[in-house]
Amino acid sequence: MRNGTLRHVLLLVGLAVGAAGAYALLGPISRFSGADWPFPQVVSFMVFGACVSALIFYFVGPPVARRIWHIILWVEARLNRAPTQDVVSGALGLILGLIIANLLGSALSRIPFLGSYLPAASMLMFGYLGVVVATKKKEDLLGLFGVFKPSRDKHDRIKGMPKILDTSVIIDGRIADVCMTGFVEGPLVIPGFVLDELRHVADSSDVLKRNRGRRGLDVLNRIQKELELDVQVVEKDLGNLEVDSKLVKLARSLGGKIVTNDYNLNKVCELQGIPVLNVNDLANAVKPVVLPGEEMAVYLLKEGKETGQGVGYLDDGTMIVVDGGKKHIGETLGVLVTSVLQTTAGRMIFAKPKNYAEKAGA
Repeated sequence: MRNGTLRHVLLLVGLAVGAAGAYALLGPISRFSGADWPFPQVVSFMVFGACVSALIFYFVGPPVARRIWHIILWVEARLNRAPTQDVVSGALGLILGLIIANLLGSALSRIPFLGSYLPAASMLMFGYLGVVVATKKKEDLLGLFGVFKPSRDKHDRIKGMPKILDTSVIIDGRIADVCMTGFVEGPLVIPGFVLDELRHVADSSDVLKRNRGRRGLDVLNRIQKELELDVQVVEKDLGNLEVDSKLVKLARSLGGKIVTNDYNLNKVCELQGIPVLNVNDLANAVKPVVLPGEEMAVYLLKEGKETGQGVGYLDDGTMIVVDGGKKHIGETLGVLVTSVLQTTAGRMIFAKPKNYAEKAGA
């Protein structure tokens, strides 16, 4: 509504409110003064009240009305973002709190001096406590009334346990290939706060961060368009917490698993009993098993740390350290595996050139 139209509406409202208020005051004023007012004085008093009220509404009303309108829009936006379970449970909690406050009101009203204020204060307090407690205990409360079943049953009923993607695994991109192979079942859950973090990274002034964020958004688009999986974007208010804490809280409320390649988040989930699917662990698990004595061909890229060593890599990224391979850097060399070392960073293979091993055996 435009400012001029709003002022005109408030002016009319002020006239009506002022005239009605002045007329309502005539009775108490007449009883106090002990005299009856003639009709012209009554009309004059009502006109005076209407004019004063209209001026107040005209000048003070617009900023107050806009502020109230902003508050209404803010409350509406919060209610729209809130899950249905939170709204229903909050309403039930408010009703129960007001009932308790009403039952206590008659007893509180008998207290001297404070009796006229305590019923209203108790309604505010018990109403607030009812909303907060019912929202936090919504699954138990709604389950008691038979309105909803717990979130875990709901998601298990769809396809299976939901898989919650974190920011790191989306930016990494391998999750799309894993899903395409069919090894991941159940709905994929993309939290709203993870999307917000990806957008923030994609809008970063740093070129590397910006490219990583855009790559993550491209991976999400690929998952939604190319894969035949149930992909859900969950908007849930989890408070002012860090992203990792929100992921843990969301996984606990949905009864799902967190898909990540973040080492620290993996450890936090293990401590709190949240199931985790780590893409790095999966990549290490599916690497081909190499045993000492096996032969393979490797392209040597660079020198190793020790004297005379050459370093190459398999297609899956496994490092191969070849003793005596320094002079073959830039060549594809047949090697014989001597030992395999599993580290936290991955698997390392140690080998010797095949012709050296054969001469040593001869």
